[in-house]
Amino acid sequence: MSASPLHLTAVVIGGGPAGLMVAEQLSNAGVIVDLYDAKPTVGRKFLRAGIGGLNLTHNEDWSDFVSRYDEKAEVLRPALEGFNATALRAWAADLGVETFVGSSGRVFPIEKKAAPLLRRWLSRLRENGVRIHSRHRWMGWNEKGDIVIQSPTDVLTVKAEMLFFALGGGSWSALGSDGHWLAKFKENNIECKDFRPSNCGFNYPWPMDLTQAYSGAPIKSIAISVQDAKGQEWRQRGDAVISFYGIEGGPVYAISAPIRDAIEQYGHCTVYWDLDPNRSLAALQKVLAKRRPKDSLANVLRKQCGLSGAKLALFKALTSKQQMADIDGIPALIKCLPQTFTSARPIDEAISTDGGISFSAVDDKFMLKRVANTYCVGEMLDWEAPTGGYLLTACFATAVWAAQHALAVRAARVS
Repeated sequence: MSASPLHLTAVVIGGGPAGLMVAEQLSNAGVIVDLYDAKPTVGRKFLRAGIGGLNLTHNEDWSDFVSRYDEKAEVLRPALEGFNATALRAWAADLGVETFVGSSGRVFPIEKKAAPLLRRWLSRLRENGVRIHSRHRWMGWNEKGDIVIQSPTDVLTVKAEMLFFALGGGSWSALGSDGHWLAKFKENNIECKDFRPSNCGFNYPWPMDLTQAYSGAPIKSIAISVQDAKGQEWRQRGDAVISFYGIEGGPVYAISAPIRDAIEQYGHCTVYWDLDPNRSLAALQKVLAKRRPKDSLANVLRKQCGLSGAKLALFKALTSKQQMADIDGIPALIKCLPQTFTSARPIDEAISTDGGISFSAVDDKFMLKRVANTYCVGEMLDWEAPTGGYLLTACFATAVWAAQHALAVRAARVS
């Protein structure tokens, strides 16, 4: 270990979207930034998110947007107001990346890829003088309060005028956000909450023939709903996916938090599928009443009820023989088909995580109360949000908010 610490102006630990955004804000103000990341390259999870099109943010009414952060909405609101969806799109445009609003309100780059944006972003950061140190893992603090970093050839100790942690959550460890930092913060008496999976799938014991025939198949145009412990109903429309392990897909991810919470509290959670959200129960009953007496059950389900493929397989797997024999009761099941889960998929498979640095451990600018001039940003803070651009927006927004505050403090100190 080096005998004396390096003295640096601004250090960022973590090269994901939040860390890169901090580096950009500081370097734009003329601050020399050293960014350390444990992986060979930065932005790995950002690139992985771009495989499905890189959903940057969401275009919707502001009050609805903020509500997606549920109980953490108010503590995040100032940061989100400081760097909202409009600001994020303008930032991308300034990089030369034009965006568009999809039919669901999600905002994507026109190229629908992450790599072009990341390349341009890193080029601008380097032009600003940001020094990126790859394969440098943060190891914690030493007894003097300096940060310790393991490089490929040495162990470094570093003092920084401004220090920003952007270490991510606990999912997708292969891409860098392994969550191992949580224990180090706890050892330093910084209040944290353990990670839990968010935007995740759930296990269910499908019949063997169903998984063989439909694993990976989409269940098109459905709605799924659940009631949380407070009596609030969560409902989401979209396309779910049958998986070898159970169920996944956009609408499932969107309401995964109340499902997960119910499983933790009660050991199980029952959700309800609406397999025909475009028709009312009365409309389905009216159609079914017109069936011919000689129609088989298969024809009734396919022709009158419009069930086929993966959707029909789901219906059959969750319906008993007695229920199937009661043709008059089928419309009610189509509109409210129960399925009970008892476990979520592992954290490492989740799109994101809940948990991390408690907001009680930071001030309103996300600076640690116990460690001066040290900020935590992005997904390592204790908040969660559904997919749809909300995750990236909050990562960017918390980074901008904290960096701008640190710059203001520095300017006041210099003056």
